[in-house]
This record gives sequence, C-alpha cells and structure tokens, in this order.
Amino acid sequence: MSSSPITQPPVAPGVPVTRGTDNESDAAFESSHESPPENLESSGGSYGEHTQDQADSDDTGYVYHPAQEHADDDDEDDGDEDYDNEDEHDDEDEHDDEDDEDDHDYFDGSGGLEFELVIDELAPGAAHDDEDDGWDDNQPGNALQRRILQIIRGGGGGRARLGSRQLLSLIQGHDIDDIDDDDDDYWEPPRRMRPGYAPAFPKVPSEQGRKLMESGVFGTFDLREPDSKRKRLTRRLLDRELGLGNRTEQKTNLALMAQQMIPSSKPEMVIHYDDPVCCGQFSDDGNFFYACVKDFKVRMYDTSNPYNWTHYKTVRYPFGQWTLTDADLSPDNKWLAYTSLTSQVCFAPTDPNDTGDPYTLDLAGGMVRQGWRDSFPIFSIRFSGDGRTLVAGTGADSIVVYDIERREPLYNVEGHDNDVNAVCFADKQSPHILYSGSDDCTIKVWDTRSMSSRREAGAFVGHMEGLTYIDSKGDGRYILSNGKDQSMKLWDLRMAMSTADVERLDATKPTASRRYQYDYRFAEYQDHMWRPHPHDNSLVTFRGHKVQRTLIRCHFSPPGSTNSRYVYSGSYDGFVYVWNLDATIAAKIDVKSVTEGLRIPGYTPAARRREWMTLVRDVGWHPNVPLLVASSWNGPTMNAGTATLHSYNENDVDEAEPSMGLSVNEKIQPDEGLFNWRGPRGYEDDDADDFF
Repeated sequence: MSSSPITQPPVAPGVPVTRGTDNESDAAFESSHESPPENLESSGGSYGEHTQDQADSDDTGYVYHPAQEHADDDDEDDGDEDYDNEDEHDDEDEHDDEDDEDDHDYFDGSGGLEFELVIDELAPGAAHDDEDDGWDDNQPGNALQRRILQIIRGGGGGRARLGSRQLLSLIQGHDIDDIDDDDDDYWEPPRRMRPGYAPAFPKVPSEQGRKLMESGVFGTFDLREPDSKRKRLTRRLLDRELGLGNRTEQKTNLALMAQQMIPSSKPEMVIHYDDPVCCGQFSDDGNFFYACVKDFKVRMYDTSNPYNWTHYKTVRYPFGQWTLTDADLSPDNKWLAYTSLTSQVCFAPTDPNDTGDPYTLDLAGGMVRQGWRDSFPIFSIRFSGDGRTLVAGTGADSIVVYDIERREPLYNVEGHDNDVNAVCFADKQSPHILYSGSDDCTIKVWDTRSMSSRREAGAFVGHMEGLTYIDSKGDGRYILSNGKDQSMKLWDLRMAMSTADVERLDATKPTASRRYQYDYRFAEYQDHMWRPHPHDNSLVTFRGHKVQRTLIRCHFSPPGSTNSRYVYSGSYDGFVYVWNLDATIAAKIDVKSVTEGLRIPGYTPAARRREWMTLVRDVGWHPNVPLLVASSWNGPTMNAGTATLHSYNENDVDEAEPSMGLSVNEKIQPDEGLFNWRGPRGYEDDDADDFF
C-alpha cells in the first residue's frame, strides 16, 4: 500500500491553514439533514432531534391540517350567539362535515403541512340567494369569497385545483388571474392504499442476484451443496482438522466456514457515550477503530485484540456545527480526516504518542458560490487510494477534489441538483474514478482526469428518493447505495447510463416531478408512495430496513471475515440487516434489545412512560474475524449513543475473558451508572428481568 503524503503536520508556506480556527463565515448554516430548520413551522414540526417528551408537551407547536380547520370553524360557529339564521348555520355544518370526510381521505398521517385545496362550486342560484340575504362586498372576507367563486365557475367543473403559486397568492389576498401554474406545480398527495393493495416491489429472491452469487464474484459458491443441505459449521471444522479433500476443496471449505459465521445479537461489549454515535469503522488491517460522536469528539481504540479493546486517544473538531458528519483513514492509517457542517476538514494523527491538536484544511479554498459565501457544509469525505487527494460531497450541490500536497482544491463541480450526501472512489488503488450520491436521487460517475469539463462520465438512476450513502466494493466495478425510498441497491459500473442517454430519456424526470413531499427526518415512508423507476439500471434491490431520521449507511461485507458474501445496513428500527446477494435476508442483529435500559436502572417502557428507541446509523465489520460494531443512537429520546460489539456466538455465555455483555464507558472502563447486559455491574446476577 502506498504511503500517505501527510508525513508532517499539513502546513505549507503561504497557504492559510489553521489549527482549530473558527469558521465564522458558516456559523449561520443549518443543514437539511443533521441540523434543525430555521423555520420549524414551515418544516412540519420540530427538527429530527425532537423527542416524545415534546410530542406530549402542552407547548408543542400546533400542526395545521385542513380537516382540523373545519373542526375549529364548527366550534367557533357553535359558540357564536349573534348568528341570526340558525337554519342556514345547520346547512353549513352539514356541508362542513362532508368536507371533513373528504379532507380525511387525503390526510396520510405523516405530519406534513402540505395539502390540496378543494373548493366546491355553489349550486346555480346560490349567489342570488346570498345577495338577497344581504351580501355586502365591503364586508370583510366577502371579496375573497367572491374571487374564489369566480375561479370555480371559470373552471367549468364542480371541483377545482389551484397551483402552488396561485394558492400562495390567494392566501396573501392578491389577484391570481394572471398567474398560470403548470400541471407539475400543484401538490397532490400520494394515492391512498386500497384494501389488498401491494406495490410491485422487485422480486425476491432476485434472479440477477442469484447469478452473481453463483458467479463467484461475491464469494465461494458450492453448487454441490444447496442451501437446504449445507454442512454444519462443526462438520466443516472437523473436515479442516482432518485435512480432508484436495487443496481446492480445503480452500472452498474455509471460505464456506467464513460465510456461516455471521455475528449474533448477543453483544460481547457495549460501549456507552453521552451523545449519539455518528459513524464508526475499522482500519483495513483491523488494528484500529474510530468512533465519531455528536459531541465533536472522535475516540480512537486499539483493536489489535478484537475482543479486548484499549482506548488510547480522543481528538476534537474545533468549532464544529451541530454534529460530526463523516471520517476516513488515510491508506497508511497515519491520519484520520473528519468533518462537520463546515468546509474545513480536520486531520488528526493516529499515533498515540502524538498529543497535539488537530490541523484543519479549508476545502472552500476561496471559491465562492452564490448563497454560500466562502463556505459550505461537508457531508462526506474520502481519501484516494494513493493518499494524495481528498474528495468531498457538500451541501452546495458540489463535489470537491482537493490536492493535499499542493493544499488547494483541484475541482469544485456543481454536479447535482441537491445536496451531495456521499462520495467514494471506485478502486482503492486508483485516484481517477469516483462516485457521488445526492438528494436529487442520482448517482454520478466522475473521472478526475476530465472533471474540468464539469460533466459526469455516467449516471445511475433507480432510487425514488434521495440517497443517504454509497459504498464501493473496491474493485472498480460494483457499488452499493442506500436511499430514503427504504431500499438499498447494487450497481455495476458497466451498466452506467451515459450523459447523452440521461438527457435523451429525461431519466431524472420521474423523481424531479414527484407530486408529494416526503421528509425522512419526521415522517414514515408509506409503501403506496413507492413507484418503480422506469429507467432503473440497478442490478439488485434490497428491502426490509428503515432509512429514516438520519443518513443511514450501508456496506459490502469484507472478503477476509465473510468471503465477500453479504451486504449490510443499519436501520431506524434498531436492527442490523444482512442480506445475501439475491436480496434474501441472511440475518437480523437486534441492537435495540441489547441496549435497552442499560443506563437506566429498572427501566421498563411502562415505568418510564417512554418507548426505548435505537437507531443504527453505521456498522463496521472487522476485516479478519467474525465481529461487527453497530454505532447507534439510543434512549427514550435517542440523545445518547452506543457502540455494540457483536461476534459469532452460539450461546448466551462465554467462558473466555472478558465476559459477554459487559457495559463500559467510552474509555472501556467500568462505570457505576452502567449495567451489564445480564445484570448490574459488580454482582454475579444472571437475572436480567430486573432491568428489562
């Protein structure tokens, strides 16, 4: 592996590089992913960090819905003693009840503020009746009502739909005669799920995925042993010890052994943090693990013994905003680059003897984009295979390629129509081909040798919502992506759509012209919202997990410990999902149940009046042993975090040391406020019922 060019603190003469400099120019930035919106009312409620306490509080902000408006109007009308015509009042109440039913039909319960305004046309002659009853154009509200009636009659139907600009103008009391909204501008709620309705999700098991499994690209596949007749692990161990078979058969036996040792839900150790864990990964050799926490600190652990960790260092991101977003190790493991919602990347040495503060490089490099001044948020950061280049995905809809040796950005390409949430290189050994995934629902392929043209080399389409993460297999061919449409997809670089084909087919139109709004931070994604993309060029689609609240990550399983057999992802429901390549679920690792109540003595949902919640945001699989680490958000309000170690075990107990289920703090030390998975610390108590 080539060495990193960062052999000394990254400071160059004449270049403005600082140690822990405050990024004041970006202090007002508020991310659409990891930070609260400025206007909570317009975003449909409080930000994703909102808790159940807020939901139950009397001070919770009122969420508007048109059906509720009718109910409020009815209450006001019932209390109006000055209303003269009681018969007319009753007729209007009946009419309001019908409107209530109609509005409830369109309400999908997602908590959003979007709605469709439907206005019923008055029956012929109704206007004259109103005039006989004393209609006064000068009376407050009557002019607006007359304008609405005029619009309806002009439409020639009993129901009318207003465009978004027309509706806004109408609410503001302006004339809307000269405003012409296109058909795609008005919002239409998703269709209701009919009884027995089942979306046409991709077939499982996937035929294409099965072909990939049998091809040997994703691990050994023994056609002589169908899944229903696979040897037990104990039998394979016996075959290995007896040395049965020739060299090829012995190698196949070892590969199939690795495939069968998927980590279980029973934890080896639970590491507790006072804030949510954003991401955590092993180094390529497995001797190092880092955990990025929302408190702007990165904890580093020596994992040369994967079952007996040692904490040796904690570094901080100076003047970060809201949270840490991503981190990556240099190819030689000497430097860790980590980011927050600013344009500055921090570099911290991984050497335990180097106790200096981290250094920062500003990827903005003086580049100015309209609306972002001289800074932008960074959602994703990656080293190139030779360690000489950084690539970043930003909230300015751009991909930044930065030359570390020259301390300047090479390219800053606005290649997407929305935030770039993830970037990665196609090949760990090559700095040329890279991918970018965005909230515009596309993955784009770039060649750094031709990025000066600011045009991508190809694209993938198929996700119906924005992407949260992409991961490369490292072979320059396959890529994995997670999407807010609750699906994970596998792609082949050879099937990428050319830029000319994207333009000719208008391949982005199905996602650019959606007639609903889904905010994954707050709402549940309903099955009836999903539609197959007409130009989907993915190989396999994986479903079952939940991609909500935050940018949840997915990965290929490592070749050493799993024989490259699986793909896996975190999930909002507190599980780690492991799939075979044919989209069938190979395992579900329950992180929620093993972390529930370990920080709260005597916790039960009934006693605390809060449901315990766990969100698995990232998962790191050890490259050499059957062990993975789930980085999670935990607690009744998900304001704490854990890193849980799960290894292959067939029993709940283990005679080895340290014992299973041990709860420790961030420095791998006992803590009186923590409880073991099988009982309170310091007691030989196997009765876990006292704590669950």
